[in-house]
Amino acid sequence: MRSNQLRLHFSAPAYSLMEALRRRALGGTGWAQAQSDALRWRLLKIAAQVRISARRVCLRFTGSYPWKPLFAHAWAALCC
Repeated sequence: MRSNQLRLHFSAPAYSLMEALRRRALGGTGWAQAQSDALRWRLLKIAAQVRISARRVCLRFTGSYPWKPLFAHAWAALCC
C-alpha cells in the first residue's frame, strides 16, 4: 500500500508539470491538445548531445529529428 501511495505522490506532480508544459509552451501550436504520452515520447525522450559551457547549454539534435522546430518553440516559450 505504501508503494502505491509513493507512486501517486510522484505521478501527480509529473502530470501537473506536463499540463503546464502543454498550456504554457505549446499553447499556440497544434500540440496543445496532445496527450501526455505523446508529448513525452516526441519532445522529452529524444537523442541529443548536450554541451555545457560557462555561459550556455547547447543541444545538438540528430538531422532526422522531425520535431526540432516545435521543441525550439517550446523551449523559447519556457525561457521567457
